[in-house]
Amino acid sequence: MTQLSPEFIEELRFNEKGLLPAVAQDWLDGAILMLAWVNKDSLKETLKTGEVHYWSRSRESLWHKGETSGHFQILKGIRFDCDSDSLVLSVNQVGSIACHTGARSCFYKDIDLNKTSKIHSPRADLCSELFEIIKDRSTSPKSGSYTNALLESGDNKILKKIGEEGSEFVMACKDDDPKSIANEAADLIFHIQVALRYHKVDWRNVLEVLDERRNSKS
Repeated sequence: MTQLSPEFIEELRFNEKGLLPAVAQDWLDGAILMLAWVNKDSLKETLKTGEVHYWSRSRESLWHKGETSGHFQILKGIRFDCDSDSLVLSVNQVGSIACHTGARSCFYKDIDLNKTSKIHSPRADLCSELFEIIKDRSTSPKSGSYTNALLESGDNKILKKIGEEGSEFVMACKDDDPKSIANEAADLIFHIQVALRYHKVDWRNVLEVLDERRNSKS
């Protein structure tokens, strides 16, 4: 990350206690990891070290995230809202654990229409969530699952499907059919992800490569 100047801190509108709410968000898949509080000192320390520091309201002191657990947050970027009174911290969460309970995210309880609390992984982009489902199928097979059938068939079957779906995507583009293009693209992405899982390559590795290319000056 490019070194950030602390000058922006003076633009922020802290509350009467000198604090701002800060949301920590995964820098690759956008998952919301946690919410905590920051003040000027914690922000300056964050910029200085490159690792996120919060302000602990219970201890009334700086809180170096991960100092005791080892689950540090490496700062990748900062945004503040239109009113300049709240922040989003883009972070690389070491160990993929942000919550003191051991969960990836503090926001792991989901409320359905029947008001029943359920525990889920944090919402991320759909491709990342799809890959998590594929990973789950690979470790906990489900009867009748097409994903499991592919994984059990092996490399040749998976690669053949990628070739077929790639050809169908090309033909949809040649026909200039937006709906068909979207459907075939979704099929192609799914089968590519199955191949990634079969070869033990994580979807995050792909996102990291894309991020490197996005930030490349070449």
